[in-house]
Amino acid sequence: MGLNDTVRAVLEYKGVGVCTVTPETPVYDALEIMADKDIGAVLVMEGTELEGVFSERDYARKVVLHGKSSRDTAVGEVVSSPPVVARLDQSVDACLRLMTDFRIRHLPIVDQEAVIGVLSIGDLVNWIIRRQEEEIHHLHDYISGAYPA
Repeated sequence: MGLNDTVRAVLEYKGVGVCTVTPETPVYDALEIMADKDIGAVLVMEGTELEGVFSERDYARKVVLHGKSSRDTAVGEVVSSPPVVARLDQSVDACLRLMTDFRIRHLPIVDQEAVIGVLSIGDLVNWIIRRQEEEIHHLHDYISGAYPA
């Protein structure tokens, strides 16, 4: 992978934007939003402050397994907090290490203390695959003589 393999490059390719709920949002409502948007997590925000990330994993482990009701439980009661975040200049490799070390699948991206996006493990894996395909294509062209030596 090259020097341009940063969070900034991945977000430019994927697009910015976040899906958020408040800590008071019922878990059921957060799940409806996630299902509607076909995403695995939402950011939990109190105003402009990132409180944490609520994921399908949180639902399974902290609501279902504890016998709680998704309609009567607020997201703030089961959110994964404090959030692990990344910055625009961090490398894709550094983000993958963070996600592996903290066993998370969604990484909020912060720029000047504002949340501007979220990268999933799938986003990063897709980026790596895309970059490897590009490199293979360039190497193939070089070997086949498309580029002068």
